[in-house]
Amino acid sequence: MPTAPIVAVLPTANEGSGAIQVLQPSGWPTPKGYANGMAADGRLVLTGGVIGWDSRGELPEGFVAQVQQTLRNISAILAEGGARPEHLVRLTWYVLDIEEYLASLKPLGQVYRDTFGSHYPAMALVQVVRLVEKAARVEVEATAIVPR
Repeated sequence: MPTAPIVAVLPTANEGSGAIQVLQPSGWPTPKGYANGMAADGRLVLTGGVIGWDSRGELPEGFVAQVQQTLRNISAILAEGGARPEHLVRLTWYVLDIEEYLASLKPLGQVYRDTFGSHYPAMALVQVVRLVEKAARVEVEATAIVPR
C-alpha cells in the first residue's frame, strides 16, 4: 500500500506569530525562489491581476522593469489591506513569454528581493497568449494572510 510523503512544516521569518508556515514534503529537494506550499491562519488579503502601471497609468519598457513595478504595486495593495510582503502565501504569474522570464531570472530575483525580501510563497507561472493590456508583459495575482 502506497504511503503519503511526510510533510515538514518549516517556520517562516514570521516565526513568532506561528501564523504562516512553509510546507516542504520530506525528502523533496528544497525549492529556490518559491515554496511548494504554505499554511496560514488569519485574514485574507487578495489582489486581482496586477500589472506594472505607474501612478500615471503608464507601463515601463522591458520585462524586468514591468515586473519591478508590478511587485511594487502588489506591495502597495497589500499595505492598503494591512498586509506586508511576508504575509504572502501565493503568487500566480502570467507571462507572455516563458523564455523571456527564464532569460531574466537573475535580475528578476534581485527585483523580487528588493521589493519582497527573502520571503518566498507558493508560486505558479503560466504562459498566456496575451493580457488585457496589450503592452503588458506580465500580470501577477497575490494572496496574503495577515495573522490574527
